[in-house]
Amino acid sequence: MTGPNLAPEDQRWPWRATWPLVILTLMSVFNYLDRSLLGLALPLIKREFGSSDTVLGLVSGMAFVLLYSLIGLPIAWLADRANRRNIIAAGLAFWSLMTLATGYVSSILQLAAARLLLGAGEAAALPPANSMIADLFPKSRRPLAMAIFGTANSIAFIGLFPIAGWIAQHYGWRAMFIAMGIPGLVLVPVLLLTVREPARLIASPPRLKGSAKAVLLGIAELFRNRCYVWIFIGVTLMGANVWAAGAWTPTFFTRVHGMSLAEVAGIVGPVRGVVSAAGILVGGLLIDRIPADRLAWRVLLPALACIAAGPAEALLLLGESRPIWFAGLAAASFFTLIHQGPIYAAITNIVRTDQRALAIAMILLGASFLGNAIGPTAVGMINDALQPSLGDEAIRYSMLLIAITPLLAGLCLIAAARSYAAYAERLPDSPT
Repeated sequence: MTGPNLAPEDQRWPWRATWPLVILTLMSVFNYLDRSLLGLALPLIKREFGSSDTVLGLVSGMAFVLLYSLIGLPIAWLADRANRRNIIAAGLAFWSLMTLATGYVSSILQLAAARLLLGAGEAAALPPANSMIADLFPKSRRPLAMAIFGTANSIAFIGLFPIAGWIAQHYGWRAMFIAMGIPGLVLVPVLLLTVREPARLIASPPRLKGSAKAVLLGIAELFRNRCYVWIFIGVTLMGANVWAAGAWTPTFFTRVHGMSLAEVAGIVGPVRGVVSAAGILVGGLLIDRIPADRLAWRVLLPALACIAAGPAEALLLLGESRPIWFAGLAAASFFTLIHQGPIYAAITNIVRTDQRALAIAMILLGASFLGNAIGPTAVGMINDALQPSLGDEAIRYSMLLIAITPLLAGLCLIAAARSYAAYAERLPDSPT
């Protein structure tokens, strides 16, 4: 079903944009994979370096997002003014090298440095890519296009996470990082040779000349948008869920259920990959068919998905038998990432076209930097506090954080939905 106010050209799928979408999605696969490898390797790294859970949480979380979030803002500002494809290619090459280099670290400090630089490279990926997709697809097709782009995390878990776990189990965690860093370097020339920078949907992009003050003024303007503020808070809370789950779920299964890394990667990877991909695509298809006079549902549907993820996470963590925790894992995987594609699409519809990359970068700052502050690090600190009395069972209760944050996130997105239609109708795809 398509909205009655859409022109015929807005209803058609732009097939010329399909190949760039495929390559950008593949780039995002390695973006999610490379950042997730450390969570899989944490038990082996803890054994080798003897670090506390608090330190491992800081390295896994804050060490990555410090540069990822802060450098992401000027990179996004640049992406709103320069060639986005080239920015993505440079970032892909750099973070792939840092993934490979992680296999050669010899101390926890070197690991933190590699993680820090990995975040700097990955900061050049998602904001420019979302901005490109917004220019490649008309407004009515963006939710589905960004839902497809959002399956990258699932593809990483389905196709590559089990391979990474097998390598770590049989050849060590260092070999895993080295092997997973190489494909991204191969993708760089493919991106440069086969994907063109799309034309921007404004008369002319803003001038490249600018300053830190210009970035701050742009951020201040974004936060005068009430709908954007509620989305920012909601996505930040979901970031806490996603990052904490990604960092600690493998450790949870090894400690509580006695599973090996290969077993964790072989179960968690495919289940999360297949089921979350189904959730993302189902959500994207449903939202793609919402009539133009029901715009609020483009945000309400992701809000309901977030709320549903909370009880599912609790079932995963508190379930004793395999059928129960497996059902929780599957349900949480289905609902947790439904919000990403539609929310990114919603953001491109409520901010000016020359602010899209910056708006996405700020959302990523919330989901990554702030989300990590209350995600992996908090779980690690609670683990260390509870472990003397609860032992390996401590992680079961510290990770209940990932059951609370989706409920709060859903409420924030419901608040955003109340004003979404007014902002979306105010900013058509035309120069402003």
